[in-house]
Amino acid sequence: MTKKQKTNLIRILVSAVLVAAIWLSPLTGWLEGVLYLIPYFIIGYDILLKAVKGIFRGQVFDENFLMAVATVGAMALGDWREGCAVMVFYQVGELFQSYAVGKSRRSISDLMDIRPDYANIEQDGALEKVDPDDVEVGTVIVVQPGERIPIDGVVTEGESAVNTSALTGESLPRQVKVGDEVLSGCVNLSGLLHIRTTKEFGDSTVAKILDLVENSSMKKAKAENFITKFARVYTPAVCGAALALAVLPPLVRLVMGSAPMWGDWVNRALTFLVISCPCALVISIPLSFFGGIGGASAKGILVKGSNYLEALAKTDCVVFDKTGTLTKGVFQVLEAQPEGMDEQTLLGWAARAECYSNHPISQSLKAAWGGEVDAEQVTDVEELGGYGLTAKVEGHAVAVGNRRLMEKLGLAPVQPQQAGTVVFVAVDGAYAGWILLGDVVKEHAEAAIRGLKAEGVAKTVMLTGDAEAAARQVADSLGVDEMHSQLLPADKVQWVERLLAERKDGRLLAFVGDGINDAPVLARADIGIAMGALGSDAAIEAADVVLMDDDPAKIALAMRISRRTLRIVYENIVFALAVKAVCLVLGAIGIANMWLAIGADVGVMVLAVLNATRALSAGKE
Repeated sequence: MTKKQKTNLIRILVSAVLVAAIWLSPLTGWLEGVLYLIPYFIIGYDILLKAVKGIFRGQVFDENFLMAVATVGAMALGDWREGCAVMVFYQVGELFQSYAVGKSRRSISDLMDIRPDYANIEQDGALEKVDPDDVEVGTVIVVQPGERIPIDGVVTEGESAVNTSALTGESLPRQVKVGDEVLSGCVNLSGLLHIRTTKEFGDSTVAKILDLVENSSMKKAKAENFITKFARVYTPAVCGAALALAVLPPLVRLVMGSAPMWGDWVNRALTFLVISCPCALVISIPLSFFGGIGGASAKGILVKGSNYLEALAKTDCVVFDKTGTLTKGVFQVLEAQPEGMDEQTLLGWAARAECYSNHPISQSLKAAWGGEVDAEQVTDVEELGGYGLTAKVEGHAVAVGNRRLMEKLGLAPVQPQQAGTVVFVAVDGAYAGWILLGDVVKEHAEAAIRGLKAEGVAKTVMLTGDAEAAARQVADSLGVDEMHSQLLPADKVQWVERLLAERKDGRLLAFVGDGINDAPVLARADIGIAMGALGSDAAIEAADVVLMDDDPAKIALAMRISRRTLRIVYENIVFALAVKAVCLVLGAIGIANMWLAIGADVGVMVLAVLNATRALSAGKE
C-alpha cells in the first residue's frame, strides 16, 4: 500500500469505529447529530472539498457531488448514521480501486538507465570523460570494452563485437570494423573502438528511444471509470428529479387551491436523493475489477489497472516481438551435419576451439557438446574479425566460423537450406561439416497464437529486429498472420501506428514485448503486455499487463478473465439500477420511507458485493 492508501484505510477504520460507538451510545437529539459530524468529516472531507472545487470549475455533476448531496440530504432528514455509512462505503470502494490500480509505476525516466553518463575523448594521450551533450559532430570518441556507445557514429579504428540488444532486442552480437556505422545505446563487448560521431547526442538513437517512450505515453488515452461516466448523466438527472419533486407538486397544489404541503414534498425529495445514492455500484464495480485483477494475479498475470482489464476484452489485434517473447532468446544448436565423423566429434572440435570465447554462439556450442574442455590442449587461438577463429586443438588445426572463413581456406562448403546462424568447421585444412544454431521457439508460443484466435483476435502480427529468413521461419511455424523484420524501435512504433489507424468499431491493439527496445511500442499501444520473468525493467514499467512467467499463452487467459469480470460488472449494474429504479419510483410517490431506502440500498449493496467476489475465481474457468 502507498502512504495515501494507508491513510485512507486508517480514516475508514476510525470513522467506522466512531459511527458504531455513537450508534450504541444512549445519546439522542442534537448532541448525537453533532457527534456524527466528527466521523463524517474524517471520512468525507476530501469528497466534500472535491465537490466544491468541481462546482467552481463548472464540473458540477460528478460522483463527488452526488455523494455530497446524498449524504448531506440524509443528515438533513435526521438520519446521521445513513449519511456517515454512505460516505464510509464510498471510501471503501475508492480504496479498492486505488489498491487495484496501485503500486504506481516508476516514472518512464527509469528508462534513462540506457543513457550513457559520459563519452571518452582522447587528449594528450589520456582519456577524458565529458558530458555526451558537449560532444560536437565529427569528434572522435573512444569506447572501451564493456562501455556503452554514447553517440551515433562511424568506426575509424578497431574491431569489436557489439551488443545491440538495447536497440533491437536480439541477443546475437554484431561484429563491427572500420567504416561500419554504430548506434548509441549499444554495448562494446571486446575490442577498443574509435568512433567519429555523426550526430549530436540529442539526435542520437538512444535519445530518440527515450523521446519515443515519453511521447507515446502522452498519446495513450486513459479509460474513464464507469462511475464517472454514469454520474455525468445519472447525477444531474436525479438531482433535477429531486428538485422537481420538491417544488412542482406543491406549486400544482397551490394553483389548484390546496395546501402546498412543502414540508412533505421536500421530505420526499430528500428521501429520493438518499435512495438515489448508488452505493451498490460505487462498491461492487471497483470490487469486481479488483477481484478480476486478483484472479489474474493468481495465474501469474499482473494487470496494472481496471481500465486495462476492461480493454483486454475489446482487443482484436495482438502484435508480438520475437526474441524473448515468442522465442526463448537463447541460442542453441538445432542441427549438425558432419563430414567424415560423427556429430559429437564435430561439436567437440568446435566447442574446444571456442573455449576462450564468451560469445553466445561459443556458449551454445560448449553446451551442445557437453564435454569437459581442457584449455591447455588449445593453443594458437586467433580471432579473425568478420570470419571466425582458428586454433590448435591437440595439435590439430581447427577453423570455426562463417562461409567466408571456409572460402578463405580454399574450401567450398554446402550451405544448409534451413534458416538460422550457420557455423562451419574445418580440421587440418579439410572441411568437417556445419552446425546450425538458432533461437528456440517457446513451448507455448504456438498455443498462444491458437488461443488468441479462439478468443476472437482477428489479426496477429510479429515485429522484430531479426533477419528476414529467421523471422519468417518463426512466423510461419507459429501461424502468425503478418510479419515484419529488421526493425529498429522507431520502425516498430511506425508499424503500430499504422495498425492503430486500421482499427474499426472501437477495437483495440495490444503489443507484447520484453526488451528495452520494446518500451516505446508498449507505451504507444492501447495495451502493452510485457514478459516479467526475463523481460527488462523498462519494458515491465512501460507495460500495462505483465506476464510473470513469460508464457505468451497467458494472454488468451487474461482475455477470458477480462470478459468474465466485465460480465459480473454488467450483472451488478443491471441489478443495482433495476432495484434502484423501483425504489426511486416508490420514494417519489411517498410509499418508500427512509428505512426502506436504507434497507434496499444496503441489501442491493451486499448482494452486488457478493456477486463481485466471484471475479476472484475468474481465472479458474
